Order: sequence, then structure tokens, then C-alpha cells
Amino acid sequence: MPRQLPGDVSGFVGRAAELAELDALVRDDSDGRDGAVSVVVVAGTAGVGKTSLAVRLAHRISRDFPHGQLFVNLHGYDAGPPLAPAAVLERFLRALGVPGPAIPSGLEERAELYRSLLAGKRVLVVLDNAATVGQVRPLLPGAAGCVTVVTSRHRLSGLAVRDGARRVTLGVLTEQESAELIAAATRGYRTGDDPDQIAELARLCARLPLAVRIAVERAATHPLLSLAELTAELRDESTLWEALSSPDPEEAEAVRTVFAWSYRTLPPPAARLFRLLGLHPGPDFSVQAAAALADQEPRQAHGLLDLLAGAHLIQAVGAQRYQFHDLLRAYAMDQARQEETPEDQHTALKRVAVWYLHTADAARAAAQTIYPSVLPPAQDSSAPVPVFDGQQDALTWHHSEQANLLAIARTAAQAGLDEIAWQMPATLHGIHAARGAFDDWQAMARTGLEAARHLGDQRAQALMHDTLGTAGTESGQLRQAAEHHQAALDLHTRIGDWAGVAESSNGLGLVHQWRHELAAARTRLEQALTLYRQYGLHDRAGRSLCNLGYAAAGLGEHQQATRFAREALAIYRETEAEHYFSVDALRLLARLARETGHYAQAEDHLADAMALLERNSPPAFEAILRLEQAALLREQNRHDQALETYWACETLQRTIGNRLGQALAYDGIGQTMRALGRLSEAIDFHTTAARTLRTLDQPWDLAQTLAHLADAHTDNDRPEHARQHRAEALTLLNGFTDPPAAALRQRLQELTTG
Repeated sequence: MPRQLPGDVSGFVGRAAELAELDALVRDDSDGRDGAVSVVVVAGTAGVGKTSLAVRLAHRISRDFPHGQLFVNLHGYDAGPPLAPAAVLERFLRALGVPGPAIPSGLEERAELYRSLLAGKRVLVVLDNAATVGQVRPLLPGAAGCVTVVTSRHRLSGLAVRDGARRVTLGVLTEQESAELIAAATRGYRTGDDPDQIAELARLCARLPLAVRIAVERAATHPLLSLAELTAELRDESTLWEALSSPDPEEAEAVRTVFAWSYRTLPPPAARLFRLLGLHPGPDFSVQAAAALADQEPRQAHGLLDLLAGAHLIQAVGAQRYQFHDLLRAYAMDQARQEETPEDQHTALKRVAVWYLHTADAARAAAQTIYPSVLPPAQDSSAPVPVFDGQQDALTWHHSEQANLLAIARTAAQAGLDEIAWQMPATLHGIHAARGAFDDWQAMARTGLEAARHLGDQRAQALMHDTLGTAGTESGQLRQAAEHHQAALDLHTRIGDWAGVAESSNGLGLVHQWRHELAAARTRLEQALTLYRQYGLHDRAGRSLCNLGYAAAGLGEHQQATRFAREALAIYRETEAEHYFSVDALRLLARLARETGHYAQAEDHLADAMALLERNSPPAFEAILRLEQAALLREQNRHDQALETYWACETLQRTIGNRLGQALAYDGIGQTMRALGRLSEAIDFHTTAARTLRTLDQPWDLAQTLAHLADAHTDNDRPEHARQHRAEALTLLNGFTDPPAAALRQRLQELTTG
């Protein structure tokens, strides 16, 4: 498991008693002794150092948790929405090695998978800045050996009552700890400070670590000013700020004072950047995003960001990336509202939103070529946009900016920047598909759909419905996918966008094909093909031809399917389409050759497809080729090689999160085991395949697998089990009228009544 813990806190001092108490609690649990505690809450007021303590503890005990640590900032007290448990579980599951397509859509299902993955492991989970028990409870591992550390401004009593949590309340620093912190921060910069003045400075900061660090940074950078002069400045600061909510008025006043004092000592360009950064809606920001927000050159912005980080007004979280403490973000927002006009605030937000949009468009171009840009040629970003070095570079950028991109789209919609709000999900369509980022894909597209409706832009609405339809198909939510593609089709038809009608028809055709509704799939795909040809969209016609080939193959029309596949392949080669399109057509040709007994021809097609895979195709294409290759080997009675290939396919399908592909691989292994006479193993694999297919709403594939399972039970002299599985398969086949389904139905009925 990747270790996602932030770097250890530099300059950490004090808290010896609290660290010892926490250390004893969590080490008791890791040792498995009676009375063990699996959940610890570190509670305390804002700025008291809860996160620093939790991170220091985690680094200190990391060896006790050999399977890794997970860390997340829940943003419970940010100005924006807190991080939802479902979104956190998506991140955690990815960190635990679950690929995007394999992550369930529901909160309960995600929590169940998360807990099953942590069962038997020793993992430390740090949940920072939790506002409510509801944010925390779905994220608790629930496994012996795992420990969860929660930080919150609230007591979260529900965790103690229901989950057995122990609470450690963090107060302000002691006088000695405050003095140690000041001495550590000024070492090498100042000497000879009066201990009484050090104590007075700490008192004016209410002995809150956040306030002390900011004040001491000014002392360190102005060594010629005496502490008496600095404390006098603090006493004179009278700026009011209402953003801090603290039960202790003295603490609130101290933080207000220190923030205002530090802010007013900044050079004007740094002060302006600080307050404008408060308008950035995401959890962190890059140098280039900050430069776009403030309309500065990146080099200038980088220098100012380093200055702000040096003053502890922001903190570095990676190479050229920064974030706010939630209190400082609130203060920066407050200063922006006080010192920037509403027009200037809107302009700054639009600048950074446009920059993110054009950067996303550059990433789209680098990642793939099938989806064109939706941005008008005249629309440009005033800030420089990064240049991406190929697909992987673009996908890495999206990973680092994923939360910011969703926040930008939502904030753009709230600010009336509706065009940007729908252009963002349209631009990221291909990248969302490549990364399997279904939660953000669908959430952003729903935001874009509402923005397009607000604009009254029917073309944009149709694009949003189409992207939601594709997301539904890719994630297995076929009913929703059909509804969105149909809505897009209606809109495209209404405005006379016939190329759009073709896209929506192709999308609906794929949904029908996944459902094995082959006649309906053919109708839609033929409609798409006609329109693609009519409007000169030659490259896209190849996709519909290949899809029609698969529909014809499913109907048992091998000759027509072969013709469609060859036509598609010719178009792909003529238009120099991405090579993975040709891989798909060659796979279809291999399947058709295998099903008609032309095994040597099937081998040639697979060899050609495998040669194309050497050009760094997505692993999904290798997985489907391996599945076809394994079926060919099995039908040639090359059973050992078939098993080896099926296992390679299963591994690939599991890696990319294709549960349907895994199930088909297990079913193929079961068929091979039956051919080898290993009946109990065949039954086990068919049963596993059927169990998976029941969760995927794939009645056709499930019916076929149950038929194979029944055959294995028959050979194993268990006729009653065989009868039950055939009866279930017959029920599943009731909705299918195509020839292959009719043939399977007839065979099952004969075996059941025979």
C-alpha cells in the first residue's frame, strides 16, 4: 500500500505528555492487548496544533503499521463543502490498489470493500479536520490491528459512545513549550531575547502554535527589532476579523491579531496575492494557478508564494504546490472581500477558471485524439498554459489537480460562469474515461448540465447528457446511460445537429449491445453509420462499423460481421486512427475466424493485434485480446496454454478493474477445467463467475455461465444442482429473442425435460 502520510512536521516542539498518551493508546492496540483502542480523537480549538501532533505521532509509530498509512484532510471547517465519505473512500481504495472501474458507486459498498481490504492488516488511518461523526464513521477500518486517529475542533462524542473512541484534548502550549517553540524558530537569527518578553509574545498569541509560528517568523526575519517593539505592534493591532469561531474569546482575539499583524507587514504584491488566493476554490494550488489568479508571471508568483510560505501564511505541500490552513484561508477570503471590489474578485476567479480550462484542453490533446476541443478558437487564456509530454504526463497532471478541477467547475457555475462550467467536463471527457474517475466525471457533468440549462444552450446540454451516458456505460450503470443518451439524442434532433445525433445513436447502440439487445443495437448503430457517412465523418464511421460487426457476430451472422470488421479496419488505416481501434477490429476478426473453425486465420489476426499492442496500448486492450486468445487455445484442446492465458487475462482484468472481464475469465477457466475432467474445480470457477455476474446486471452472460455450471454438475453426477442452474438460466433468457439466445434456450429446455 502506498504511504500517503505528509512529511513530518519541521520545528515540532513540546506536547510530550500528549504524545506519550497517544503513543500508549495506539501501541496497546497494535500489540493486541486487552482494552485496546482502535479510534483516537485529538480534539482542540482551531490553530492549537492538532494536525501537527497527529502527523508527528504517525511518523513516530509508522513501524508498528507495516501495511502502511492513509491520510486525508476532510476539510470539515473550510469555507467550501467538506469532503464527503464516499469521495474519501474512492481515494483510499485507489491507494489500496483498486482500479477506478472496480470501485463501487455506493457509499455502503465502498465502505464494505474498504474494510475487507484492510481485514488482517495493520494500517494507520489519519482523518484530519473532521467536523462531524458522519464524516468519520464510514472511514473506520473496523479491523483488529488498524488504528484511526481523528482530529477535530469538536468532541465527536458519538465516536466514543458507539465506536469506543478515546479522546485526547489538546490545549494551548505551556509557557515552557511556547518558549521552546520561539527559541527553535529564531535560533540562528536572534540572540539575547529577554525571557519575559518571550513569555509576553507567547501570551499575546494565546500560546496557540499557529499564531506563535506566524509571529515568531516576523521576529526571525527582523532580528534588529527587539521583542518589546514587536509585542507593542501586536498590542496596537486593532483590525477586526469575524471569520474565526472559537469558544475562547481570548484565543479568537489573539489569532485575529496575529493574522492581521502579519498580513499588514507584507509587501503590497504579496498581500494582494495572499487575499486573492483566498478566492481559489480548491484544496491546494500550483504556482501557475496562483499566477493566473493574480495575473502575474509564474516566476513572480513563485517568489511571492515562497515569501508567504516563509511567513507561515501558506504551507508548501509538494514541488511548486501550496495550501492554506483553513483559518488562514478564511482570513484571506475576508481580506479579499474587504479590499477587492466584487468586479475584481469575479475577474480573478474567471482568470483562474479559464486557465484551468485551457490547461485541461492541453491535457486532453496530449492524452488522446478521438475527442475534439469544445473551446472556440477565439477563446484563449491570458496566462501561460503548461505543455504536456504525452499521455502519461497529462494523466499525472489530472491526478494532482482532480479535486481542484471539480471545485473550479462548481464555483464557475455558482459565479455565473456557466460556459466554463459545461466546457470543463466536456473537455475532460476523454481523461475521465482513461482514468476511470467516475465520481468526479459524473459530478462535474451534472454541474455542467445545470449550467448548460441555465444558459439555454441545447447543444451544450446534449454534450453533457452524452458524457453522462458514456460514464454510465463505462461504470456499468446501463439504465442511467440509456436515459442520458436518449435525452442527448432528443436534443441533437431538435436543433438539427446530425453529427450529434450520430454520436448519441452510437452511444445508445453500445448500451443495447452491452445488454445483449442486439436487434435494438443494430438499429441504433446503423442510424449512426448513415449519419457519419452523410456528414463526412469518415473516422467515426469506422467505430460504428466495428460496433455493428460485434452486433452481427452476437446474432451469429458471421459473414456480415466479417465484412463490417474489414471495412472498419480499412477506415482506421486510411485515417491513421489510434492503433487501439485496429486492435478491436482485429480481435473481432479473430473471434469470427475461431467461431467458424478457421483457427490458423484466428491466430494470424491475434498476432497482428498483439504486434500493435507493443505501442503502449491501454491494458484493457491486452486483456480482451488475452481472453480471445485463451478461448482459441481451449477450442484447439491446448488446455494448459489456455489456462495460463486465462490467468494472465484475469490478472489484467483485475488490474484495470473490469469485473465483467474477470467473470468471463473465470468462466473460461471453468470450461477448461471441465474439459480436463477436473470437475470440482470447474464448478468452483463457474460459481465464482456467476456470483460476480449477478452483481453486474448482465443477464445474458450470467445465463451462459449458469449453463456451463449446469454442465459441470451433470458431469459430476449432481443432476439436481444442474436442473436448478438451468432453470435460472431459462428465466434469464426470457427477454432475449435473438437466434443464439433461442438456440441456448432450446438446448437448456431439452436437457431439463430429457
